[in-house]
Amino acid sequence: MDESKTTERVGAKRVKKVAPRRPTEGAQLLGQRAEFALFYYRHAAGLIRFVMRLGATPHEAADAVHTAFTEVFPRWPQIAAPHAWLRTVSTRSYLRQMAGREHPSVLIPDLPGDASPVETLTLKEEEQRVYTALATLPPRQRHVMAWHLDGFTHAEIARTLGITPEAVRQNYARARAALKRFLGLTSKEGR
Repeated sequence: MDESKTTERVGAKRVKKVAPRRPTEGAQLLGQRAEFALFYYRHAAGLIRFVMRLGATPHEAADAVHTAFTEVFPRWPQIAAPHAWLRTVSTRSYLRQMAGREHPSVLIPDLPGDASPVETLTLKEEEQRVYTALATLPPRQRHVMAWHLDGFTHAEIARTLGITPEAVRQNYARARAALKRFLGLTSKEGR
């Protein structure tokens, strides 16, 4: 009997189980590319929203995210925490854009081609108000809030931003209070 195949009886059915084969180097590379492509497909739009929470326009955010994905691709197998790594690199890329930003007098239209994650971002009116409110926050509070909205803990945010967890908590509390005031969500009964 072939060692790679066994038959197992499950209920009234016979099920053949095939032992996994060792992947060749080419299959591993294809698997890594497929894994990377799937990660990009699933997370690019969320990363763009993250950078937009930092104050970027959709196109600036997409540019920063694409730069981050370009930088991560050669290192993909070695990256242990791709969610945090891509957010950090996207943030740095966006901040570099801000430093050298020019203000064109005429908007340049997009070129036709493959679908872009920017096209999948259709902001609802309420969501646009939140982005506008986030843009009014000081940079540190905006960064803390953006990381928090993406599901990171205070400890993870502190480690990533190089500040103490207490500083994260303070910035988060101040950002929440400012956003509530801006969006008109404060209770007038308590005052």
